[in-house]
Amino acid sequence: MRQSFFYGTVILIIAGGVTKVLGFANRIVLSRLIGAEGMGLYQMVVPLLYFLITVTTFGLPVAIAKQVAETEAAQDSRQSRRFLLLALAVTGGISLILCSLLLALSGRISQLLFADARADIVLLAAVPVIPIASISMVLRGYFQGKHNMTPTAVSQLVEQVVRMVLVVVMTLAFLPLGIQYATAGAVGSIIFGEAAGLLYILWQYRRSSRNTAARVWEQPLLAVFSQSRKSLRQLFSVSLPVTLSRIVGSIAYVLEPMIVPFALVMSGVSTTVATSLYGQFAGMAVPLLLFPTFLTYSLSVSLVPAVAEASYQKNAPLVHRRIYQAMRITLVIGAPCTVLLYIFAEPLCGLLYNNPDVGLLLKEMAPFSVFLFFQAPLAAALQGLDYAQVVFRNTLIGAVVKTAAMFVFTVQPQFGIHGAVIALNINITLVTLLHLASLVKVIGFTVNVLELCKIGAAMVAMGYAGSYMAAHWFADAPVIRLLFLCSAASTLLYLVLLVAMRILGKQDVRRIPWIGEQLAIFFPRR
Repeated sequence: MRQSFFYGTVILIIAGGVTKVLGFANRIVLSRLIGAEGMGLYQMVVPLLYFLITVTTFGLPVAIAKQVAETEAAQDSRQSRRFLLLALAVTGGISLILCSLLLALSGRISQLLFADARADIVLLAAVPVIPIASISMVLRGYFQGKHNMTPTAVSQLVEQVVRMVLVVVMTLAFLPLGIQYATAGAVGSIIFGEAAGLLYILWQYRRSSRNTAARVWEQPLLAVFSQSRKSLRQLFSVSLPVTLSRIVGSIAYVLEPMIVPFALVMSGVSTTVATSLYGQFAGMAVPLLLFPTFLTYSLSVSLVPAVAEASYQKNAPLVHRRIYQAMRITLVIGAPCTVLLYIFAEPLCGLLYNNPDVGLLLKEMAPFSVFLFFQAPLAAALQGLDYAQVVFRNTLIGAVVKTAAMFVFTVQPQFGIHGAVIALNINITLVTLLHLASLVKVIGFTVNVLELCKIGAAMVAMGYAGSYMAAHWFADAPVIRLLFLCSAASTLLYLVLLVAMRILGKQDVRRIPWIGEQLAIFFPRR
């Protein structure tokens, strides 16, 4: 079922929001079951697990979404199936090699990478996740290329629900054997969740391709490869830069916890204080900053095939319209998130972490979240236009600058942990502006400055109203009540202003799935 760009994006945003909330709840439940010790073991293995999945998928979900969108535009369904087969074969082959190495060398890998030897059990439990998740992501990319976002959205929800249901059962079942086995049980819930999501998406593939699914496997595998060298080159031309970009980001992420505490110690604080300050920054403030980014992830998933199809058809106006539509949605939805993170940073962090100092760090980063929201859609647009190597170059420049800046600023006593905040803000702004400059250079992309100014004015009004209500109307109210009422009222004001300034209109609301037609009667035409 082919869906419009806007319709598919909204479906992914809704599913992403629900999945994000469920994942956050899952993390809270797990932390209560296995405590800080178990969460330490869990956090040792899970980041490595997702890094290995990134290596295994080799950027193929993005590549196949782009290539399938182009072949569907050319009405060549046979070539779409060939791309799918090649991507599954490559992913399956890498998964087989990687999982074999992990099973054979898990003990040595654990000794080399983990401070706690018990993480070996957790790592072994995580191995089956790699092939299941990798194959599922490739199939999602295939459906995204066909402009059908429902399988991706529903499979994410199925995966998260199954994980939530099983995490308690499996963790408690293995808890009598020791904390490492309980943590392994928690990782086991990821396996079943990923498997459930994969089964759903396979059912969707079979359902949508009853007459053609068998043809994928008609030819011998070697024959397919020999006839598909050009197809492989097309896939790898996108997947390799995407993979390198993610690896660069992962390496910078791995270096960060080494550089920042070391620089803090050199600035004159104790090791214990340095660890605590880094925990406030990376473990508390940054996750809150990143929480709304599921919105831009949804946009980027939809944008790659949408731009690739329009570019293949050499329809420059449609390319510009789809990219600008994505930028507009990003700003309209991301703007209130930026305002709320800024004005309510301290009470929010006080409520969640009982640590207002974290709120100060979040407040320093919040204004730059606007650039962060734009980053993923801009990168997706470049990838859809076959400029994935430009995204890699920009990401590499940003990672090098961030890593250097984190040491240079954090080592200075007058900055301390705020130096890490400065470095992160520089990285976010630099990479986003590089992506935008690249897009302007490639296609002459332009924006409606007047519309941006109107949204900016609505942001300022929203921020002032929220701050005023918090300081004067609800100053003595409980924190939860203050956050809820002030956020709801200021967001409502923001929406009213967007409608009054004709940024939002009947035609925008009508595109919302399921309820758009009913809501549209309350909105004027733009």
